Amino acid sequence: MKISRKGFTLAELLIVVAIIAVLVAVAIPVFGSQLEKSREAADLANVRAAYAKVLTEANMGIYNEPVTVKLKQKQYGWQSADVITIGGISHSVKDGDTENWIGIPGANGECQISFDQKRGTKFVWSGDVSSTSNSYNMSEDFFNVLKDSGCLDLVKDNSNFEFDSGTDSKTYVPKIKDLIGVNSLLQTGTWAYLGSGIDEKKRYLFWTSLDINAKGEKAIAAGTEIPILIQRGDGKYYVSQSKVASRNGKYMAIADHLSPKGYQDIIAAGDGYTYNTLSEAYAAYEKKLENDYKDLPK
Repeated sequence: MKISRKGFTLAELLIVVAIIAVLVAVAIPVFGSQLEKSREAADLANVRAAYAKVLTEANMGIYNEPVTVKLKQKQYGWQSADVITIGGISHSVKDGDTENWIGIPGANGECQISFDQKRGTKFVWSGDVSSTSNSYNMSEDFFNVLKDSGCLDLVKDNSNFEFDSGTDSKTYVPKIKDLIGVNSLLQTGTWAYLGSGIDEKKRYLFWTSLDINAKGEKAIAAGTEIPILIQRGDGKYYVSQSKVASRNGKYMAIADHLSPKGYQDIIAAGDGYTYNTLSEAYAAYEKKLENDYKDLPK
């Protein structure tokens, strides 16, 4: 008798492999996100246990023995919720630091829990922001570069100036670029200083991680919406979006020409949060980029 031993064809095998690859590509990010949330949940459980210990000792009159919890999480910031509450004390990125809650957790970080007779329980969080910030200088004030460049002296009577990183002008931008630190966010992507030469509080720094002047496959067309991180002259940070604009066909700008009101309109159209530190704003920017702008060339 003739026995038939028909198996898979090469084409069928390749299709199966391709399907498995797609499923793995989808599953790995989801698994990674859930794994990080589980680490965060474990950290919060450990901190709550330490909080109970500190509170018990405080009730016994012991106030000078803080407890430190080593964190397991690998990413900067909160992944599971916008507002975290422990023992009636809450923290959100929007509200920033308080007397009872300082800092944000990160990789290789820790939380120190202590009790003060006047202020009550205090949580101090720390952690490496490099997992989120790629070793950028998260204590940088972008306006120091602008001031040191001397460009403000040239526009001190101007009610609405604009310095775009993509411009070929040799009057302003090269002076700014010469002072940008090696670990500055401004070393990557695209940026623009905009606003009033008269009023410091009405100045803005717009930054995006996208190279909007890139050519070829990574080119971004005029009118494309992009995420932006904003620092205002008063030291506050925001995350919003703007539309790329062409400047007479010579280069691409991070936003169209704006009036003084236009800057506030862009901030108002953002995520609704005011960030007190660059690290908080950058973490929010990265989430926005990943969640809402997956199709843009990174």
